[in-house]
Amino acid sequence: MKIIRLMHGKLHRVKVTAANVDYIGSISIDSELMEKVGILPLEEVDIVNLNNAKRWSTYAIPGVRGSREICPNGGAALLCQPGDMLIIYAYEQCDRQDVMINGHKAKVLVADENNNIADFFEQSLISDNGKIQFQEKLEDA
Repeated sequence: MKIIRLMHGKLHRVKVTAANVDYIGSISIDSELMEKVGILPLEEVDIVNLNNAKRWSTYAIPGVRGSREICPNGGAALLCQPGDMLIIYAYEQCDRQDVMINGHKAKVLVADENNNIADFFEQSLISDNGKIQFQEKLEDA
C-alpha cells in the first residue's frame, strides 16, 4: 500500500479578521466555512499568506457560526495582520491504488472581500481505465 496526501478542503482568499497572539495556538475559522469544505475541529491545516508569502501549519478550531471570522492565534498571529488574504488547505492520507480505482474529491470555497462564499466547487480525480482525469465542477454556494 502506497499512501499519498491529497487536498480534501480549501478556503481560498479568505481575509484575516483578527490576529490574537495571546491565544495558545491554532486558527479560528467560522464553523460554517469549515463545514462547507469538510475541515474538522482540531484538523491540521496548512496556510499561505498571499500578502507576504509566509506559510505555516496549525490546527483549525471553530469560530462563531456566521461571523466569517478568520483569526490566526498564538505565534501565527505574528505572520499576518487583519486584512491579509490567506489560503487554508486541509489534506487527507489516501491509498494511491484506491484513488486510481475510485478517484478523489476535494471541496473548494472561494471567498469574497467579506469572507462570504463567492464560488464553491469540487476538484475531482476521476478514474478512467487506470488513468486519472482532473475535473472541476462548480456547485451552488
